[in-house]
Amino acid sequence: MRDAAAKPLPPDSGVESVAIAPAWHTLVVLLLFAAMAAAAVHGGHNPAAQIHHRLLGYAISMAAEWLIFGFIAIGPLWRGPSLKALGGRFSPTLRSVALDLGVAVAYLLAADVLLAALGSFLGHLMKAGITESLKNALPHTILEDAVFLLVALTAAICEETIFRGYLQRQFAGWTRNAAAGIVLQGIAFGAAHAYQGTNHIIVIAVFGCMFGWLAWWRKSLRPGILAHFLQDAIGGLALARFMK
Repeated sequence: MRDAAAKPLPPDSGVESVAIAPAWHTLVVLLLFAAMAAAAVHGGHNPAAQIHHRLLGYAISMAAEWLIFGFIAIGPLWRGPSLKALGGRFSPTLRSVALDLGVAVAYLLAADVLLAALGSFLGHLMKAGITESLKNALPHTILEDAVFLLVALTAAICEETIFRGYLQRQFAGWTRNAAAGIVLQGIAFGAAHAYQGTNHIIVIAVFGCMFGWLAWWRKSLRPGILAHFLQDAIGGLALARFMK
């Protein structure tokens, strides 16, 4: 059964008046991501193993994210939301896709400038740079590049659905506040990337909040999915070349 519903919100509030899933289900989702983050942090303490088993790490990461995605996708079985409901507005027309792509690129350009400044400030403040875990997660061969693109696509689809589609609406329903939903899922998003180091967690949390605002503004996950894929794919490959 669902959690007890609060009083209905005004029609123009933009917030679900009740949670979209049982509390136990959300707890399981959060625990699964916590386990993923802990495993990634632990793996970062053994760089040699990470280097020799990078492709295996990619496969495990993708499998774990699709597992959580699937756990949310079966929502209708326990009276939860469908993937279509979580995804928001979606039109297959070329014009609509082009508009979402344009929004995604414009968003990324603005976000990257802001986050680069924030990352530089935090890096200087904490005297922190790129962690070994992050270095070892980057692709080093052509085969790894190809698989890394699949990792980026998986992260874009799964993480936008899980954080901006599911958790954001769940937190907004619990708090009955759209801004709280955006911020809370952003914090969870940053914590899920703990292996990248403290300053990166903060930057990623802010990035997650910005993605949350984009999903709330567009009433759709598609611009965020496109932006997320472009960020991870282009940024990850470029950083890998830079590190070389």
